[in-house]
Amino acid sequence: MMARRAVEQELSRERIMDAARHLFITKGYRAISMRSIGQHLGYSHGSLYYHFKEKAELFYAIVVQDFNHVDLLFRQVLCSPMIEGLTKVEQLMLEFIKFGLDHPHQYEIMFMLRDEEILAYCRTEQGRCFDLFASIVKKYLKEEGHALAGHTSVPLSMFLGLHGFISYYIQDRLSFEEIDQAAIAHVKMLNHSI
Repeated sequence: MMARRAVEQELSRERIMDAARHLFITKGYRAISMRSIGQHLGYSHGSLYYHFKEKAELFYAIVVQDFNHVDLLFRQVLCSPMIEGLTKVEQLMLEFIKFGLDHPHQYEIMFMLRDEEILAYCRTEQGRCFDLFASIVKKYLKEEGHALAGHTSVPLSMFLGLHGFISYYIQDRLSFEEIDQAAIAHVKMLNHSI
């Protein structure tokens, strides 16, 4: 029991998830095993099983954690005061871009990995994330009096526009702060094109 408690204190779920996230992105999901994650952390792979039954469970925990973080960011936009010069929809879009650029490893796992074995883990969470985004966009576009506010393709077009922007800049590992003016111009263009 004492050895298990020592492992629990030294090797936290967070630490395992952070290492696994990095390895999944840099080497690919299939190339990584629980043993290689353990070696990367300097522990036996057996100590990982105390926290996760298998690699798929570990991957899913990472995906859920990252999408929950975005969900929280979206909800914070709802509660935050208006920022001068930006609509709520623009604030929401900027927050999404900021997350993607400032958390590139998370974003890549959430939206850019294409391994068939793990795609199912992402699809449900992607859908949940998009549904929240779409509901917020529709609500505020309606309040702001946009003619196409009720059109179902508008939130998807905006979301895809954001994803394209993030995907383009994420390659160079640029932070949001480095391209914030381009991000603002992009969300304003997306918002005004409706």
